[in-house]
Order: sequence, then structure tokens, then C-alpha cells
Amino acid sequence: MKVLLASPRGFCAGVERAIEVVERALEAFGPPVYVRKEIVHNRFVVEDLKSRGAVFVEELAEVPEGSTVIFSAHGISPTVRDEAKTRKLKAIDATCPLVTKVHLEVARFLGTGCDLILVGHAGHDEVVGTMGEAPGRIQLVTSVDDAARVEVANPEKLVVLTQTTLSADDSAVIMAALRRRFPKLSLPSSEDICYATRSRQQAVRALARWAPVILVVGAQNSSNSIRLTEVAKDAGARAFLLNHVVDVDWSWLNGVETVGITAGASAPERVVRELINTILFRYGGELEEVSSVPETTRFFLPPELEEALKAGRSRTTPREAVASRKD
Repeated sequence: MKVLLASPRGFCAGVERAIEVVERALEAFGPPVYVRKEIVHNRFVVEDLKSRGAVFVEELAEVPEGSTVIFSAHGISPTVRDEAKTRKLKAIDATCPLVTKVHLEVARFLGTGCDLILVGHAGHDEVVGTMGEAPGRIQLVTSVDDAARVEVANPEKLVVLTQTTLSADDSAVIMAALRRRFPKLSLPSSEDICYATRSRQQAVRALARWAPVILVVGAQNSSNSIRLTEVAKDAGARAFLLNHVVDVDWSWLNGVETVGITAGASAPERVVRELINTILFRYGGELEEVSSVPETTRFFLPPELEEALKAGRSRTTPREAVASRKD
């Protein structure tokens, strides 16, 4: 069997940064470090960080006063930040910078008197955080049907923003429906769907030209992984979303000569490799990487964490530093 492996796939810069934030916070402050919500939507990542001393909670009320808490990559509303200050928590923000950009756009456009529409999925952590920037002042549109029904106070000054992990194709269809109703609809200067979401979807389309079956490694609650599965199906492949190789129904590959593999932005590479190795062990064959758009984006750590790490290094004596390097 031929296995085609999509590139890019797996961790994006925002996910890598969020995971590193937790790892470095444990280094700077020692366990336990609390994390509000899943740092990224992948149970393997979460379980690994738990084993190192991270404690995951749903709400800040579960965090002891004065403790260190990390906000997940999906972003939070201002009320959550205020609650952290009230409870004297040492907060570190691991929100993806591309999500932060959308939050800043909300404030900017509302400040100019615009009406706002957010295209996204109801209940998703990112959407909850973005809507929380201006409760009651942003209307959520989840589908073409919503676009046909939504009413705005001032269609002459209307801006639409999007969740960063949407399908580019689905988003375009909804945008077109909104433009038909509101000809003066404006988009921000740069599109909100993140570069990693777009490049992974582009890579899946390339796979679908050659692979009749595509396996997408990712969590069932991962928006970008779900979108990859949908994009693969729209491109003509049979596509299946799985957390791990143990979730594979091998009947999916009956009579298949070529299978494509990709991974959502929060799926670890080791899980992808376990899937590949199992397929090659069962069926034999060869692995080929199908490259699409190269990714070079990297994000800096939050400044409050950088400062804590620097302070920790400054407290280390030269002898301790040498001993640490020897270990």
C-alpha cells in the first residue's frame, strides 16, 4: 500500500507556543500550574502535560487564590481576565496571536461605530472568547441559513470577522451569502482564517487527487481537524477522523491501494507516526510525503513568562548552571 503523508500537518505555531507556555511555566514556577480549559484540543497533549504537573480546570473558581493559571490557545473574554485579577491569580496568556488579532479587531471596529458579525461555530471556545469581547454587540452566523436571517442595525457600516479554524470553502460560501444581503459589508484588512488552517486544507486537497481514502488524526472536538475531514470529503475522498490508530476500522482500507494521512493543528506527530507504522506493518508498501505550502511562522512566548524565566535564570549561581548542563 502507498501511504501519502500531507505536509504541512499537525502542530501549528500557535499550538507549539501554547504547549511550550505550559512546559516553561512548570519550569519557572514548579507544579502545580493550572490551565483553564484544554490548552489545545488533544487528549494526548493534555495527558502528557498532566503527568508533568499541569492541572486542567474548566473555570477559575477551581484555581486556589494566588496560584499560576494559564489561559488556553483559544482565547478568553475580558470577564475571565477580570476574574483572574480579582482572585489574585498569576495569569499567563497562551492565546494564539492570530486569535488575539481577531479580539483586537472587535475592539477597533466597535470603536468606530460598526456593527459586527462573527462567522463561526456556536459554543466553540474561540467563539465564546471573541463574543465575550462585546456581549450583545456581536451577532454569530453559523451557516448560510443564518446569513439569510441575520438583521443588523446599520448595514452601511457592517464588518464580518471569522473564527480562525473554519473551512476556507465554507467560510467563503457564508461570506458570499452575507455580501448578497449587505453589499457594503467590509472585511478586516487581513483575513481571519489562520495561515495554518488554510495550508493544511490545501494539503488535504492535494492528497485527495491521489488518495481515495484520507485518515485525519485529530480530536473529535478539534474544529480544524473536523474541517480537514470535511475538506477531504468535498474533494472527493472518503475521509475519517480518528484520535489514534486504535480507532481505525480496517475495513476502511479494503481494496485501497493508496491512503492519505494528515493531522489537525493540535495532533502530535508521534500519533501520526504510530498510524503510519501500523499501516506499513499490516500492508507493506511505501511512504511518500506530499508537500504543499512551507511554514516558517514562529511566535514568541508571552512577556510575563519570559520575565519569570529570566528571573529564575538570574537566581541560578554559576556552579548550579554548570551542574544543570552536566545533567
